[in-house]
Amino acid sequence: MASQPLPLSVWPTAQQPAARQRAGRYLQASTAHPAKMLPAIARTAVQRYSQAGDLVVDPMCGIGTTLVEAAHLGRHAVGVEREPRWAQLARNNLAHAATGGASGTGTVVCGDARHLLDLLDPSLCGQVALVVTSPPYGASVHGQVDARPGKGVAKYDNRYSDQPDPADLGRVSEQALLAGIRQILGACRVMLRREGVVVLTARPWRRRGLLVDFPGALVRAGEQAGLVAFERNVALLVGLSGDQLVGRPSFFQLDRVRKARAAGVPLRLISHEDLLVFRRPLRDDAEPTL
Repeated sequence: MASQPLPLSVWPTAQQPAARQRAGRYLQASTAHPAKMLPAIARTAVQRYSQAGDLVVDPMCGIGTTLVEAAHLGRHAVGVEREPRWAQLARNNLAHAATGGASGTGTVVCGDARHLLDLLDPSLCGQVALVVTSPPYGASVHGQVDARPGKGVAKYDNRYSDQPDPADLGRVSEQALLAGIRQILGACRVMLRREGVVVLTARPWRRRGLLVDFPGALVRAGEQAGLVAFERNVALLVGLSGDQLVGRPSFFQLDRVRKARAAGVPLRLISHEDLLVFRRPLRDDAEPTL
């Protein structure tokens, strides 16, 4: 009997550009969100860590990428999104998935994930097989640009909300951001079933030219929330073609690197995201540090 292949710790999730991954599968309005998860990342996580019929939750669901991919894979999905605009778009994307043959179901609640246990049906506690989410990277988002000949470029769709709220996790300090994420992960631990898993996707960012290890900070936050870290994988943001890498950088990434190199700083593109995988502890009688 042939042995099962070992799971790869490097996920080739950018074999197709992001726009092509979403084409036809998501509504066109989805391009407006400034920090979308790659569909292939969500899809791979759902395939690896859950089974058909399982319950999958994304407490910061944005346009509903996790929910849509879970529905296409026959899972039942629940999302929470703070911004009404994105919450409605996530619902619309789920409806679009249903018309496209998705056999799973999905619902979206509009609210702040820091109050997750108040927002979701109490009967879901202890029933969730998988949480997949991408926490906000503070003010570090992507967005869109419009080239204006002779006038540079204009940024647009580069904010989570058009109405700034100082309590938004996308706008708070790094310390407050991590405290909020600990609070959310503590609630996720309560929602998980005994063998349940949490997958966080995140990448390092640069502050004044220095690399900030945001994924490492998230590992500590997860452990402080009472979860057990057991895998740290890599999701590629570049394609693979034979022994060559196919770059897929955003305008902002290229612009930052080019300006740094012109100033004599040997900056390189960040070409992966960290996939941080936690599980609920086998004995779950400890209180999380919130």
